[in-house]
Amino acid sequence: MAQIINGKEVSASVKAAVAAETAQLREEKGLKVGLAVVIVGDNPASRVYVNNKKKACEEVGFQSFEYALDENTTEEQLRDLVDVLNRDSRVNGILVQLPLPKHINETAIINAISPEKDVDAFHPSNVGKIMIGEYSFLPCTPAGVMELIASTGVEIAGKSCVVIGRSNIVGKPMAMLLLHKSGTVTICHSKTQNLKEICLGADILVAAVGKPNFVTGDMVKEGAVVLDVGINRLENGKLCGDVEFESAEKKASYITPVPGGVGPMTISMLMKNTLTAAKQQAGLI
Repeated sequence: MAQIINGKEVSASVKAAVAAETAQLREEKGLKVGLAVVIVGDNPASRVYVNNKKKACEEVGFQSFEYALDENTTEEQLRDLVDVLNRDSRVNGILVQLPLPKHINETAIINAISPEKDVDAFHPSNVGKIMIGEYSFLPCTPAGVMELIASTGVEIAGKSCVVIGRSNIVGKPMAMLLLHKSGTVTICHSKTQNLKEICLGADILVAAVGKPNFVTGDMVKEGAVVLDVGINRLENGKLCGDVEFESAEKKASYITPVPGGVGPMTISMLMKNTLTAAKQQAGLI
């Protein structure tokens, strides 16, 4: 039976380290750290995320600035707000909660955020830096997965790593981070042939496909480390991941549960990125 990777515990230790450093910088340098979160419209899931981010800011000692805009906010109005936040010295990180309403071009808004304040690491210049391995910020979810792998003590170098999913937010950066740690990486997607065989070769398997219980135990190599990025709600209201937990747990050496695995890491890594941004803007790194 696999050992459970407890995302809540790892997340709490990351936040504790951020809180300690934030307090020290405030005391020694007078530095205050601020995160601005922008939400457009009233998507219930987005509201939960925004509230969680505000709560995390309080826990680590950041100032939190929330901008809740009406569903009918124009793209131009949103860009104007981003411009204001780019120039606001109290704001070290800017996060525009996605998805945005259909009439707003998400790419244009992401590109309008100053790369120095882009704590989601979605701006093309930050994405490019991840590609060449000279990054300041990492996308929060893949960075969280890397922390969880590190918590197991499993060495990535030389291992066969399979990432299922090729999104810009998780799949692609996840593959690059594993590659930077000298993993041998395969990215699988909807056109991949022989998916089961490829997965069975994985020492480290990351599922980020957005399909409930997609990865079953017969796709998991004996002793593999399994990281489930998916979060799906079943018809009965229960949450589940992209991995069929019961069958995969029997084969894996380590596995993340859903909920309580990768999920808590995303926000703690956002806090870490925001602290890094504040230190950079203050000329401390």
